[in-house]
Amino acid sequence: MYAFTLERPSTLADAARLTAAGAKPLAGGQTLLASMKLRLSQPGQLADLGAIKELSAVRKDGNTLIVGAMARHCEVGENAEVRAAYPALADLAAHIGDRQVRALGTIGGSVANNDPAACYPAAVLASGATVITNKREIGADDFFQGMFATALEEGELITAIRFSIPKRAAYEKFRQKASNFPLIGVFVAQFDSGKLNGQVRVAVTGGGNGVFRHAGLEDALTRSFTPAAAEAVKIDAEGLSSDLHASAEYRANLISVMAQRAVAKALA
Repeated sequence: MYAFTLERPSTLADAARLTAAGAKPLAGGQTLLASMKLRLSQPGQLADLGAIKELSAVRKDGNTLIVGAMARHCEVGENAEVRAAYPALADLAAHIGDRQVRALGTIGGSVANNDPAACYPAAVLASGATVITNKREIGADDFFQGMFATALEEGELITAIRFSIPKRAAYEKFRQKASNFPLIGVFVAQFDSGKLNGQVRVAVTGGGNGVFRHAGLEDALTRSFTPAAAEAVKIDAEGLSSDLHASAEYRANLISVMAQRAVAKALA
């Protein structure tokens, strides 16, 4: 690991000042610190966001749920308000990685990193959520831009994620046992109010260069929100990842299976 300095700002304004000057923001550190240990990343200065209390708040506001960027996975999974208002989100958070990852990883760090097999981006995209930063608000459809790529500008910090609360939702994943990342994860959300009224959104993670929506599954499930409707959709393997863990064809089959399971879970 290369030499670096560590700052621990106590306010969002101080953190924004540091990152604007070139400091790398540190959330849970689950990816950044590992990259630094391998000398794949060498920031000269880190700004640890852990002391900024306002970034950890979780609250319900009407038919939305606002989750602070520094809320850790275990906190979201155990939060009574999240479990009551959006149980599918709590369930996703409670099963990310292992216990150590859940104790340190944060929703903001996961979304900003946009790993192509991360769980949280699927929830954000399927929920039609809004990513709130210290500069603006970005819709989920515009935020995720490919492998480890987002709409965030240099020095821009995620402060919270605002989720629209669906009528029904569920997340199912097929875990890659060596890493605990999903080979495929599918988040399904059905809405009956607000700007997403009548829509079903389906987001897939682990299948390609980043999280993506599946139009065929969305159309079928909007017409009939049943496992049978999901099963009837042909999943094209073209463009899906193929590696030593699974072929593109295998991942295509997993998308179908996980979508069916997610719908059944949402209806249970």
